[in-house]
Amino acid sequence: MQSYTIGQAARLLGVSPDTARRWADAGRVATHRDESGRRLIRGRDLAAFSVEVAQSGPGEEDASYTSARNAFPGIVTAVKLGDVAAQVEIQAGPHRLVSLLTREAVEELGLEVGMRATARVKSTSVHIDRS
Repeated sequence: MQSYTIGQAARLLGVSPDTARRWADAGRVATHRDESGRRLIRGRDLAAFSVEVAQSGPGEEDASYTSARNAFPGIVTAVKLGDVAAQVEIQAGPHRLVSLLTREAVEELGLEVGMRATARVKSTSVHIDRS
């Protein structure tokens, strides 16, 4: 069965390794030690815990009102403006998202490199690859 280190679990959960370690220390997710003493989380345990974390949802102050359920909070890493269109790149944890939108939208949102932003994805087709 696949197991994950605390760091790998943190990346998959979109939190810092310190947060994942605190959750493990508090018993929110079960860990075991490998032969070299590293703490690992079994894949099935991590999958169940990730669903629990996702279902707990954002706090009331973080709630957004949108039909797009796939949100990737991150930091703007590039803004390329054309005459009419623009390209914005966001690094959300291990995910690099690129969006093409109008220049007017970028200007209205005041998007600049280094600011926090959330990419929201709504799709009728999602492909899954085994890694």
